[in-house]
Amino acid sequence: MLYPVFLVAHLFAALIFIGTVFFEVLILGHLHRQLPARVMVLVEQGVGQRARVLMPWVLLVLFGAGLGMVWLRYLPVLAAPTASAFGTLLTLKLILAASVLLHFLLTMARMRWGSVSARYVRWVHLSLFAHMVAIVLLAKGMFYLNW
Repeated sequence: MLYPVFLVAHLFAALIFIGTVFFEVLILGHLHRQLPARVMVLVEQGVGQRARVLMPWVLLVLFGAGLGMVWLRYLPVLAAPTASAFGTLLTLKLILAASVLLHFLLTMARMRWGSVSARYVRWVHLSLFAHMVAIVLLAKGMFYLNW
């Protein structure tokens, strides 16, 4: 009975996280050409402050619910990850998810150390964007691809 709760929590947290990354890359990233620099600084500061408050909770729900789903349903599949297309794709998805978490933790640490440049932030956003596209494709492929 817990699995559906974990699934819905995981999906909503994924929507928030992926939506934020897509917004930052596809919309915010292109506003630099349209808005004065001083306005962009204020916009980016506002978005950044909100993200620093919201994203740790979103990631806690995302990863907590994901681990709950793995624990309740997918441990046997992960015991032999290459035995099925589902297991292989789930394993790849989990590897990418771990990389996303490492991106987040490294960025938070660099923020505390004061070593986050605009170039680094752009690189992280583009990397996370690529991760998100791959994770979504893997998540759908897990249920539709077989070999």
